[in-house]
Amino acid sequence: MTVAVDAMGGDHGPAVIVEGAVLAAREYGTEILLVGNETILRKEMERFGADNLPIRVKHCTEVVQMEETPSIALRKKRDSSIRVAVEAVKEGEAQAVVSAGHTGATLTASTLILRPLKGIDRPAIATFLPTVKGLCVLLDAGANVDCKSTQLFQFGIMGSVFAKYILNRPNPRVGLLGIGEEESKGNEITREAFQMFKQSSMNFIGNVEGKAVYRGVSDVIVCDGFLGNVALKISESLAEMVEKSLRDVFSHNIFSKLGYLLVKRRFAAMKKRMDYSEYGGAPLLGINGVCIICHGGSIAISAGILKKGQRATGSLGIKDDLVNAGAVWVNEPAFREGNQIWGRVVADIPDFCRELLRAL
Repeated sequence: MTVAVDAMGGDHGPAVIVEGAVLAAREYGTEILLVGNETILRKEMERFGADNLPIRVKHCTEVVQMEETPSIALRKKRDSSIRVAVEAVKEGEAQAVVSAGHTGATLTASTLILRPLKGIDRPAIATFLPTVKGLCVLLDAGANVDCKSTQLFQFGIMGSVFAKYILNRPNPRVGLLGIGEEESKGNEITREAFQMFKQSSMNFIGNVEGKAVYRGVSDVIVCDGFLGNVALKISESLAEMVEKSLRDVFSHNIFSKLGYLLVKRRFAAMKKRMDYSEYGGAPLLGINGVCIICHGGSIAISAGILKKGQRATGSLGIKDDLVNAGAVWVNEPAFREGNQIWGRVVADIPDFCRELLRAL
């Protein structure tokens, strides 16, 4: 299986992208297709010792810059690295795409080129959040600033399937992020979505307040992309503040430094659990393909992220490839302008596919 990597994206340039690709190829044997300026990429590959590794380069001449409008940039820059990488998936040259570049461009290219799955209006970015009871999935984390109630409901369906097969939750608890637990709380859109969830077959637990997210009350947190991205970025900054505060405490004097030695291993484990870069990339759910969007501040597209891409064939639980492996359509009762909405869920899946999903 081949993973196409947008090698020109990211905050730190091609060097760290190539470094992560080399690590993935060396440690996991991942076949990688680096997409970008061949001259620059070959130079970096030589620096990181990429000889005899399963890494190929697909040359392109343009890059979508962070300040550019995604739709305009992709239309004008048809030879941009992210567009060429996504097209490689569509054409079968690669089976997954990974990008740490312009999130909007990655989202737009994946949506326009790979197209949304049947029954899905808009794809959503799903991200993991650590809680006291393990990981939970939050979506949307930034793909859709404004959403309809039906789209929030679709996010819940995708998140429920994702949590079922990726987090191994047999009956995932789905919650709607809001300003209060009461059914009447929220705006018109979230109240409409609440009724859809309530009458569905999902394990809907109601509204979830922000203070309850990290208590692990829900396996899936549903919200629009604006709220989700704000919640995610606040969480990331809080984790950084906690880490810095603890370092200040432990470096205060000789006694605190000795105390640090006693808790060093546990502190490292906690830091790893709270560090967003450990989770690397977030899958774009709802497209007819596999796309991993990496955090813009990641040091590199690490081996772990590329392993996700490698093992992600059908990782969404709703990808067309899994239809041939036992996935079925199930009619999910809910209101949608007076009609029913179709939710795609996986009823049965072979063991080998399940192992691929768990590896994500």
